[in-house]
Amino acid sequence: MHYQWYPGHMSKAKRQMQEDMKLIDVVIELVDARIPYSSKNPDIDYIAKGKDRVILLNKSDLADDVATTAFRRYYEEKGFHVCTVNSKGGNGVKNVMNTVRAACKEKLEKDRARGIIGRPIRAMIVGIPNVGKSTFINSFAGKACVKTGNKPGVTKGKQWIRLNKELELLDTPGILWPKFEDQTVGIHIAMIGSINEDLLDQVEMSIKLMDYIMQKYPGFLAGRYNVPEEGTGEEMLSKIAEKRACKKKGGELDLEKMASFIVDDFRGGRIGKITLECPEDFTP
Repeated sequence: MHYQWYPGHMSKAKRQMQEDMKLIDVVIELVDARIPYSSKNPDIDYIAKGKDRVILLNKSDLADDVATTAFRRYYEEKGFHVCTVNSKGGNGVKNVMNTVRAACKEKLEKDRARGIIGRPIRAMIVGIPNVGKSTFINSFAGKACVKTGNKPGVTKGKQWIRLNKELELLDTPGILWPKFEDQTVGIHIAMIGSINEDLLDQVEMSIKLMDYIMQKYPGFLAGRYNVPEEGTGEEMLSKIAEKRACKKKGGELDLEKMASFIVDDFRGGRIGKITLECPEDFTP
């Protein structure tokens, strides 16, 4: 399964981001806590070189808490300031301002030494599509500042948002990078819905997902779908479709429809709190 999705607007957004970086004090990058490595755009490290950095592990309510703690340490050891948030529910959002202040401590001290008081921190918020940037901004501001949606590509252009007297935020469209060197990264990004649905093989994706869940989270599928957790992901897909009577006209199992339901259950956290990767996978 090979994923490639880099529309023209993403290339344009990347160039604009590079141009706007000179206006910025700190870069706030949202990643999905279920795939904290795969959802982190490697291009951002190059574009934001020399800037203070904050990583928000968003959608933490859907992720494995132990894995989230491990990834928090992983990124802190790499020099990032990290905050765990659930933008939709608001958990952890109040801690973000303190994290931004900590990241910009040196800059704020230099401003004070030069007699500059009260100038707001200027932050750029970045992340891949569908990682929850707009929901986070609205939750952080306590009001609907930007349009939100559950499909990639809702934010089309940049916009400055004054969140409070301390912080101005430059929102940017979600961007991927031109090529996934590791196809597992592409699969993980697809699983959280950051790639256009039309490009996906739902059956293959659901099989890979269930194989992983049975290995790392035994009992989760049995608990959700009330079927014996035996065999391969492919066999589980058929068993679940049979159990749910998910069939086409004529009685044939509708595996594609069932696969879509299973992927949607994962995205909504209905199978359980699942993280698809761990720091050890990416540590030499």
